[in-house]
Amino acid sequence: MAWNEPGNKGGGDRDPWGNNNKNGNQGPPDLDEVFTKLSRKFGGILGGKKPSVGGGNGGVGGFGIAIIAVILAVIWVASGFYTIEEAERGVKLTFGKYDVEAGPVEPGLNWKATFIQEVIPVDVETIRSLPASGFMLTEDENVVRVEMDVQYKVVDPKAYLFSVTAPDDSLAQATDSALRYVVGHTKMDDILTTGREVVRSETAAMLDEIVEPYNLGIQVTDVNFLPARPPEEVKDAFDDAIAAQEDEQRFIREAEAYQREIEPRARGRVQRIEQEAQGYQEQVVLRAQGEIALFEQLLPEYESAPDVTRHRLYLETMEEVYSKANKVLVDGSNNNNMLYLPIDKLMEQGSKSSSNKVNRSSTSTNKMGSEPATSIPSSPSSIRSSTRSTSGRN
Repeated sequence: MAWNEPGNKGGGDRDPWGNNNKNGNQGPPDLDEVFTKLSRKFGGILGGKKPSVGGGNGGVGGFGIAIIAVILAVIWVASGFYTIEEAERGVKLTFGKYDVEAGPVEPGLNWKATFIQEVIPVDVETIRSLPASGFMLTEDENVVRVEMDVQYKVVDPKAYLFSVTAPDDSLAQATDSALRYVVGHTKMDDILTTGREVVRSETAAMLDEIVEPYNLGIQVTDVNFLPARPPEEVKDAFDDAIAAQEDEQRFIREAEAYQREIEPRARGRVQRIEQEAQGYQEQVVLRAQGEIALFEQLLPEYESAPDVTRHRLYLETMEEVYSKANKVLVDGSNNNNMLYLPIDKLMEQGSKSSSNKVNRSSTSTNKMGSEPATSIPSSPSSIRSSTRSTSGRN
């Protein structure tokens, strides 16, 4: 039966909270007394002294607080240990401000004051990639789609975190600006074909120039210029243009091969002609020198006997002239019969010796009839007599 149930004899006077309810009225428990009892129990467990009769518990409460403070201090110290990876560097903040004395935190196990200091790890070894693409206007007012991949890494963690709000976005905007500037000053044919390397190098230089004043704490390691292509609407026409350019390069290579083949021949002909000219020059000079020597030899004879020398020179000259003429003179003073001679055959055989000419002429004459054979005069006297006889007949 409950202590406060009606009919419970004497139960109404027993209160579990220690309150005598003689009047039968229920009231709230005495909280001070409850806490005092709990303190006594915890004090006994922790080995504390019992409180005095007067109910004082200040010593026991102070000792418990010290224990709790020690436990909290141990937890606080243990929570301050952290690890920085090998590829990372830490940026330490004290009350939200960069700790200049601490500097970048090196990899390994480190400690910080919890709730006072904060460490932000930053990866400084991983190569990061930033793509950039878009339709851009070229110098010759054509539209081309350009794609570029920028590779970079963090070299200054503090500048990377605090110089600008979003360093990656700033680098992306700087890349787009540099790429559009370079493409806008380059012709489309160069972007699509042979000028891609120039565009890549100029974009990298322009990008470094743009990001340097902002101190982003990053370093651009490489800039890859991907193959550019025209818009899909005009792709077929550009393919034809590229094919024409490839044909042009092929024709140029064929022409260069032909040049390498013909040039040695031409140089050989030039050398041969030069050698022939030098030989002809030497021949003409030597002939002129010989003629000069001949005239120098004739001069004393002419001075001693002018008439005889003049007559002899005339005969020799006429002999040379008639030897090259296409006429045959025959001395027919002893016979009035006209003699037929194959003049064309005689002229073809003019390079042979005079004796062979005489033999062949006499043989052909004997075959034709009984007329005596007549030879071509070779001496100046025979030439003169033949001339007189021919003129007399006419």
